[in-house]
Amino acid sequence: MKQIPRHQEIVELVKKQGYVSTEELVERFNVSPQTIRRDLNELADANKIRRYHGGATTPLSSENTSYITRKSLNFSEKDLIAASLVKHIPDGASLFIDIGTTPEAVARALCVQHKQLRVVTNNLNAATILLSNPEIKVILAGGEVRDHDGGIIGEATLDFIQQFRLDFGILGISGIDNDGSLLDFDYHEVRVKQAIIENSRRVFLAVDHSKFGRNAMVKLGCISQVDALFTDQLPPENILSIINEHQLQIEVVSEHDE
Repeated sequence: MKQIPRHQEIVELVKKQGYVSTEELVERFNVSPQTIRRDLNELADANKIRRYHGGATTPLSSENTSYITRKSLNFSEKDLIAASLVKHIPDGASLFIDIGTTPEAVARALCVQHKQLRVVTNNLNAATILLSNPEIKVILAGGEVRDHDGGIIGEATLDFIQQFRLDFGILGISGIDNDGSLLDFDYHEVRVKQAIIENSRRVFLAVDHSKFGRNAMVKLGCISQVDALFTDQLPPENILSIINEHQLQIEVVSEHDE
């Protein structure tokens, strides 16, 4: 088995069992212990698993992957998701764009040919991307700028967002739990996301498949609060059943669709 499919299967096993031993993985994949240890180190560096006493367990819910790592993970998938999402944003619309690497991909996709947009964002990177298109007017939220990812958070940000009522809210998220809970790592960031949900006529959630079943400490809300989900793989059955129960729009894209 090649490295990438093996990595994906290891992550799925950890999610399912809570813990897997190095010996179990060596036997399952018929590779050397050194290969498995290297796999586990790489997955731990990406915060997809946590190394633990001769094996691996689920990552800590209080620690997010670094911004640089997140930006490089599933890069092409995020661009495909973004390209799919922006087809549902008409020219002349107003929208919020959230913190996160997938919302930044949406900003890149909007720059291609959209016209007469007004965008409110607390994402410094997204604002910089959008400035390349003179047809897009950018309104940047005030507040504290996080130096590691250009996210703007705090009470001032929350007050600023609550002044608006816009057509669309574009959200990213750190994890979607198996019961449909939307999860993130930063309480202050979650409060801004909640304000975006409350002040958007339609809420679009853009996530790649790695977020399904991923653990994080702070609950934002439930997937039933969004209007549409854009992703690159079908969610697990329990999350999909919640989506179907609430009749949410779901759009799954892949490279084969291009």
